Amino acid sequence: MTAYPLMLDLTGRRVVVVGGGPAAVAATLSMVAAGAHVVVLSPFPSEPVAELEKDDSVTVLQRQWRSDDLADVWLVHAATGDGCIDDAVAAAAESRRIFCVRPLHATAATARTPDVVRADPVVVAVSDGAGEHPRRQRIIRDAVALALDTGELPLRRKRPGKGMVSLVGGGPGDPELLTVRARRLLAQADVVVADRLCPRAVLNELEPDVLVVDVGKSPDCHPVPQEQINRLLVAHARAGRRVVRLKGGDPYVLGRGGEELAFCRAAGVEVEVVPGVTSAFAVPAAAGIPVTHRGLSRQVTVLSGHEDADWAALARIGGTLVFLMGAATLPAIASGLLAAGMDPATPVAVVERGWLPDQRTTAAPLGRIRHLAASRLPRAPAVVVVGAVAALADEWLVSPGLPVRSASAPAVAPRSSLQEPEVLAHVSG
Repeated sequence: MTAYPLMLDLTGRRVVVVGGGPAAVAATLSMVAAGAHVVVLSPFPSEPVAELEKDDSVTVLQRQWRSDDLADVWLVHAATGDGCIDDAVAAAAESRRIFCVRPLHATAATARTPDVVRADPVVVAVSDGAGEHPRRQRIIRDAVALALDTGELPLRRKRPGKGMVSLVGGGPGDPELLTVRARRLLAQADVVVADRLCPRAVLNELEPDVLVVDVGKSPDCHPVPQEQINRLLVAHARAGRRVVRLKGGDPYVLGRGGEELAFCRAAGVEVEVVPGVTSAFAVPAAAGIPVTHRGLSRQVTVLSGHEDADWAALARIGGTLVFLMGAATLPAIASGLLAAGMDPATPVAVVERGWLPDQRTTAAPLGRIRHLAASRLPRAPAVVVVGAVAALADEWLVSPGLPVRSASAPAVAPRSSLQEPEVLAHVSG
């Protein structure tokens, strides 16, 4: 028999749970979340049941249930696990015309609880109707939850609502490196304000009426100033739109996320930050370079390739230096470190367009990297790695799916289905 699906408003209403085990705890927590006042009856309540009474909306009575416990009750859960007791509770509820849920014997109940997926403000309830196939019900629930999490199901609201801004880190460019939350927020977005280095492929997956504002910057070319970007975010949010500010890497790693967050808060606009996979670590990893490695480097310093640096301090600091946005300034980086006394034999690797099909790596000692770069012309975006770990790049550049162990490096997992990165050069000495 197919059941009649129904959503109940239990706010402030009295419900009874008979039982003291895990099923009783789960039922109580669900109904408390729905706003109910729950009375739990059990002569031998488990410790988790006893803990429930710390909530003002839960009353635990340590005794056998009685039929008069069902007076003025809106809903009953029979969850003792004892078939005879649960039958008696269900019969008493039936005589009072109260629906009874039996979590451990759904087919004998007058009411059944579905498996629920929440995608605020939407609640998706999955039930097989007759309560005969709980495993299949859970499998379908999990599939729906995954599709909602990854944005494969439509999540955009169709009515105006409260606007907000999400500062989302898009990772180094491969859409598969987006977080689950980033995917979900993109599926909900009305406006996407996109950087040049964000994973552009995901923009093609948006609904046709989603407004995409391109504010991409390139070296020495900032067509949309940061102040104007800040105003765009606030204006669209104030108009009741959900805005995703999609960035490359992580919003808080040389991404001006802090500035945008402060501006939105000062304007009274709700704003959240969704971390991303930072290019400072992910791009070297794509070339097989761990930014820390036992015996070689125990620390990492991340810098902008566009800013002036204290070269003397960097030459002394040790560990690994990672320069973001360092393609155009590579000669200055090398000159500054050499002038400050860094060993010319220090390995350097320049990884361009990490995790993208046309990724390439140029590696050489610090003393020769400027000359090699002059002929190779590294292109932005590129990450420059300075330190002993950069010498591991050649050893760890393997074909996808073929992890190897070298004499100086541990085994690494297969990278992805991308094309094998191209090593343009490696110069020793």
